[in-house]
Amino acid sequence: MVGEATVHARNRMLLDRFRAGDPTAEEALVQENTGLVRSVVLRFLGRGTEYDDLMQIGTIGMIKAIRSFSPDHGTLFSTYAVPLIVGEIRRHLRDDGPIKVSRIYRKQGLALMREKNRILAEEGRDAGIGELAALCGLCAEEAAVSLDALAPIASLSETVHGEDSNLTLESTLSDEESERETERICDRVALAQSIGKLPPLWRKIILLRYFRNRTQQETADELGLSQVKVSREEKKILQSLRVELS
Repeated sequence: MVGEATVHARNRMLLDRFRAGDPTAEEALVQENTGLVRSVVLRFLGRGTEYDDLMQIGTIGMIKAIRSFSPDHGTLFSTYAVPLIVGEIRRHLRDDGPIKVSRIYRKQGLALMREKNRILAEEGRDAGIGELAALCGLCAEEAAVSLDALAPIASLSETVHGEDSNLTLESTLSDEESERETERICDRVALAQSIGKLPPLWRKIILLRYFRNRTQQETADELGLSQVKVSREEKKILQSLRVELS
């Protein structure tokens, strides 16, 4: 599209001016790419942070993209910027957001990882989830969810062949692939936040059914429920998540 080509050309021109030391180029780039920030922010609405705050946070990601972008990345500036905007918002929701349950899981996950690393260093073995849970005073289900809360989402700006390489994951993807990867990142963040807000029983059912691949009957046996009860609750859970993520 001609419009897109014009935008890309304008971005290239402003980036050249910014690298040449023009103090007005950065502000112009931020203003002209407000729509890009907005398109990312809209995916995170309803997660406990107001739109205006998300726009400010997303803009920080945009500024980081402007200051770190190089033509050597071999990709469009917009493709490069989206993961940085997503990452800035994701860090806010994870570390500073108002959803307290996510912070609790993260704190518990860090305690579990400390025990895991201690046992590995002292005894040279990997500790099981049950052992780690007992050491931290948690049930196995809580421990599993807490560790999953720490699972990293790969950043498209991270190097893929070690610290000495300039090759990033994002630079290995086509524009279309990069957009799909960003979609997956956004979806995972939104889903994790939504699951974190579910009642304890529902979180246990989700954990057993979708993270541990238990059947409804196995889930029922482990939770002391009937298979019919699990089936009914699962339908309620999925409907609740559909509404939350719509």
